[in-house]
Amino acid sequence: MTQAIRPHSPKPGAVKIIGLDPGLRRTGWGVIVCEGSRLRWIAHGVVAPPETGAFADRLLHLFEALTAVIAEHAPDEAAVEEVFVNMNPSSTLKLGHARAAAMIVPARAGLPVAEYAARQVKKAVVGAGAADKSQIAFMIRRLLPAAGEVSADAADALAVAVTHAHMRVQTARTLGVRTAVRSVA
Repeated sequence: MTQAIRPHSPKPGAVKIIGLDPGLRRTGWGVIVCEGSRLRWIAHGVVAPPETGAFADRLLHLFEALTAVIAEHAPDEAAVEEVFVNMNPSSTLKLGHARAAAMIVPARAGLPVAEYAARQVKKAVVGAGAADKSQIAFMIRRLLPAAGEVSADAADALAVAVTHAHMRVQTARTLGVRTAVRSVA
């Protein structure tokens, strides 16, 4: 399932970022444009491999679907949420496989890939590292109103992209540079 609009031509100095929230059942993705400190929504969606398929086939589905998303939206940079370690080692390992697929696709496309911890994403978007999914979705609707209603997985992916955009702006300020973005062709 995807929702997208055809973007306006990005302004010089703008960067297009894809955020990825990896999961074996559902991987959320979201694309935004960062123009200085301004953010603009481009598209979002969820990749949901068939749950009855073999593990390798599900990973292949994820890989191919994300490859198509990157080809369609041509981002300049990617950001991926780090693995959340839970009590079940098998589940954590499977999530790690899905995360690997989500990292390899943009890397294979030549994009720099940043990683952010879940707490860092929550703090950047909501202001609290212990925020829940409903709070993230609420803030994404406020920060990117053109996105409309978004599923939890897509909201998380957009939050990862927003976090990356904020980190770029903070880095630019720290370095005393007006903006740390490169031109989008």
